[in-house]
Amino acid sequence: MLLDFSPSQIVIVALLFVWAGFVRTGLGFGGAALGLPLMLFVHNDARLWLPIISVHLLFFSGLTLRTRLHNVDWQYLRHSSAYIIPPAIVGVFGLLNLPILWLNFFIYSITLFYGLMWLLNRAISSSQPWVDKVLLVIGGYVAGTSLTGAPLMVAVYMHNVSKDKLRDTLFVLWFILVSIKMTTFIALSADLHFVTALMLLPVAAIGHVLGLKAHTAIMHNELVFKRWIGGGLVIVSGLGLWGLRHDIMAVANDMGANGLSKWLCGHQKRDIFPWLSNDSLCTNLKDFNL
Repeated sequence: MLLDFSPSQIVIVALLFVWAGFVRTGLGFGGAALGLPLMLFVHNDARLWLPIISVHLLFFSGLTLRTRLHNVDWQYLRHSSAYIIPPAIVGVFGLLNLPILWLNFFIYSITLFYGLMWLLNRAISSSQPWVDKVLLVIGGYVAGTSLTGAPLMVAVYMHNVSKDKLRDTLFVLWFILVSIKMTTFIALSADLHFVTALMLLPVAAIGHVLGLKAHTAIMHNELVFKRWIGGGLVIVSGLGLWGLRHDIMAVANDMGANGLSKWLCGHQKRDIFPWLSNDSLCTNLKDFNL
């Protein structure tokens, strides 16, 4: 797949994977959240990029954790996994079934939210256990769908895991989530783009090493770093959503002209909503004149 790109696109892709690797180890999270929106400008199907990012995350998190497993908060990891893993599995099926337009809209919207929070120095936090659980469930689903749920889960982990164990504990969590995603991909015979992932591994390694070296400096200047990154994410996500506006309007007009029942039932044949039943859902929608 990589060889289908132009030389300039290949250079851009290489730089983006350096960036994703840098963020992943520099912050301890966010490689996909900060890299995927940019990658969609090169090729607009997240199902190309997510398996590649997943392979890299498995490789580098495994490499980092070889000598760091003693520094993981296993107790909280086990506790939180009960709220994260089930919705993450549901999210993986959403990734494989959602149309590209909806998936890209979801990714850009989530990224815009993160960007605004960081730019305005607003933290996602809670002081209530039930809010923690909600954030973990939502973060798990978003991670399963697009691997961009890290900031939601990190917000909970930050006040439940000691700072010296936080990054290593998060790496184990990412390893588990990506393993689930890759296992599902393999079980459903999805294209893993494994050769492309191997070709991009050396450039991702450059970012990985740079991130390890910069981690301490970033943590000491986290506010400034996140504000700059937040501003960039707002611009990128805004441009991405602007580029989708015509397709979104076309879908809205289609729904308005035909009614929800005709639009939804007609699109089922294209497997957008494979989990819905024509007989029950369409009949009910028509009964309500939708």
